[in-house]
Amino acid sequence: MSNAIWLKSPAAMLISPDVDSSAGIVVHDDTIIEIVGAGERPAHKWDSEVDLANCVVLPGLINTHHHFYQTLTRCVPAAMNKALFPWLQTLYPIWKMLDREMLAAATELAALELVLSGATTVADHHYVFPAGLEDALDVQVEAVREVGCRAVLTRGSMSLGESLGGLPPDPIVQSADVILRDSERVIDAFHDPDPGSMLQIALAPCSPFSVSAELMRATAALAESKDVLLHTHLAETEDENRFCLEKYGLRPLDYLDDCNWLHDKTWLAHGIHFNESEIDRLGKAGVGIAHCPTSNMLLGSGICPSIELIEAGCRFGLAVDGSASNDGSNMIQEARQALLQQRLRYGPEKITSTDVLNWATMGSASLLRRDDIGAIRIGMQADLAIFNLDELRFSGAGDPLAALIMCGAHRVSRLMIAGKWIVEDATHCRYLDQEIIARHSALAKRLQTA
Repeated sequence: MSNAIWLKSPAAMLISPDVDSSAGIVVHDDTIIEIVGAGERPAHKWDSEVDLANCVVLPGLINTHHHFYQTLTRCVPAAMNKALFPWLQTLYPIWKMLDREMLAAATELAALELVLSGATTVADHHYVFPAGLEDALDVQVEAVREVGCRAVLTRGSMSLGESLGGLPPDPIVQSADVILRDSERVIDAFHDPDPGSMLQIALAPCSPFSVSAELMRATAALAESKDVLLHTHLAETEDENRFCLEKYGLRPLDYLDDCNWLHDKTWLAHGIHFNESEIDRLGKAGVGIAHCPTSNMLLGSGICPSIELIEAGCRFGLAVDGSASNDGSNMIQEARQALLQQRLRYGPEKITSTDVLNWATMGSASLLRRDDIGAIRIGMQADLAIFNLDELRFSGAGDPLAALIMCGAHRVSRLMIAGKWIVEDATHCRYLDQEIIARHSALAKRLQTA
């Protein structure tokens, strides 16, 4: 049955400044069909209406990089105060004990955290496939469908174990043949390339220090033949730069280029340690960058050169990164972190609250090559995050839209995905927080003490 909803009279809306949306928008089924100006009523017939007085409406936020399984290893004492390489070496032995039940709970919990923070589309980079978890992507597909969010699940991989000069221990890497066969399988089984897609697959060898150059090239060829995107970590730390120079005789970007990845169907997590000429090459190739400010600060990795990357022509979005290096999954809080961190580099005049909200919406959509989400426009998917300003933190705020960032919004009051309410009254329509917390916490304890 078709359904039209008038979302009326918001306090503010993230929309093009030349569009009057004072009286709200009309959604029909899964699509935005009308924007209503001040003093007007919708031209379209509507079946129901929701009064959004004192609410701010955003396009659904889009998280472009995560490791859902890491919600099971937040704040592990032995790993908390280490840089990336020793942090990974501390956690790899724990992650190799991951099983299907744990991954299902971790995926549900991470996706639920993101949804409650305003995310309507989530991307995950899963690269740990211990024995018994060869079908990890199948487990994740079922979990995100239960939560009800859009998702881009990347079939990650690690093939370069310690015995071959890589960083991860041999028991958690897979052979290139196994990786490529499963990559093709999950694309054929789950990838939906059509507009309005709820689920897409991308291919994501983990990093230069955990994957062979041969697998990188073979993955690029498979992605091209299947017309899917490529994703990996790159230039996150100076340790990675040194590793690439020592093992391949190349800096990370030269290595990426040598593996046939330097093009506009690639998006990279972090992108911190590029020099001026490398930034220019990234921009000319149209590569995307997923900025992960909280993770970069907690691991002491550095500050992403956002303005230079954007001005060079890179697509630029936001991500929370894994919950063992964040240690949370809150997209609206991540936008605030991006504002604070980037102002340290560029000053308050050059980084505004609107900038970081645009990174988290339109910018992130561009990384995933989606032109049907990330903005409030007629014809776009009805993915909307609604924040109520009736909280102590917002009292006295002069600019309602900026208040979400400056005053630290944390949780949506409502969330719509494809025209359906997924969150109402700040509560997911299917999941109860305490139930999933109890199950997830017990599994996290079991993993960390295995």
